[in-house]
Amino acid sequence: MTFDPELAESKSHAIALAAAEAMLLKRAENIVILDMRKLVAYTDYFVICHGNADIHVKAIADTVEDSLLQYGEKYLNKEGYENRKWILLDYVDVIVHIFDKESRDFYDLEYLWADASRQEILDLQ
Repeated sequence: MTFDPELAESKSHAIALAAAEAMLLKRAENIVILDMRKLVAYTDYFVICHGNADIHVKAIADTVEDSLLQYGEKYLNKEGYENRKWILLDYVDVIVHIFDKESRDFYDLEYLWADASRQEILDLQ
């Protein structure tokens, strides 16, 4: 599976789709892109997923980071990498959230931002 930037409606959407594709490569679970453009001024998209163990969460984060570097995108900030419960990669227009299952259920960003339009990623083909 290869990411096609032509499918994106904007550069930030292309970054979000590329992050989702990287998550798929590491078999992340329940990948969702939330369109935040009408709700907040600080970012365009949240890309959210979870892994099934702390090492899986780390592997997903590493793969997202490496994949986006190939497109010339470097995160502005990275948080949570040490404890691997919730890793946040801030690409300014796209914020990537990689949780373990328990933390994702607890923080429930999809519920918190229920007004955002939602794109569930099952497969990018």
